[in-house]
Amino acid sequence: MTRDPHQDADAGAVSQAHAILDAARDGVLAVLDAQGWPMTSRIALQTDPAGEPLALLSGLALHTAALGRDPRAALLIDESRAGDGRGMALTRARLSLQVTATMVAAEAEGDLRRAWRDRDPKAAVYARLPDFRFWRLEIRAGLLNAGFGRAFRLTADDLRR
Repeated sequence: MTRDPHQDADAGAVSQAHAILDAARDGVLAVLDAQGWPMTSRIALQTDPAGEPLALLSGLALHTAALGRDPRAALLIDESRAGDGRGMALTRARLSLQVTATMVAAEAEGDLRRAWRDRDPKAAVYARLPDFRFWRLEIRAGLLNAGFGRAFRLTADDLRR
């Protein structure tokens, strides 16, 4: 019998997962296409003021249509590369999340759009386009790979602020 390599999250793992979420500006979203096959896309990502992941997605994208059919998805976020000198993705901590996606009501998007552009001024190019809408990615559970021998199971409560 194979031993589960994941530990229950401790305070350090929870703190590291929050830091990865807070710093995220992109991630890899996995959805199921119209035939039920998995597909991935790199997406723009930030957190809202409560620390919950938000995606700004084009209505023209296949992953957006997939979320409209089935809101279950997975999200992979790498630890920030800034200044650590570790260029290889497998050497950085990473957070893998199971999420449920829901489109944010249009009337609630104004403040989110302003906050998004404040954190990422280059997003002004696409954030103003009418086909780009916000999707809230409600966390169900997650895994943190924080390095060799440091893998943690995270609950939605662990990741809530």
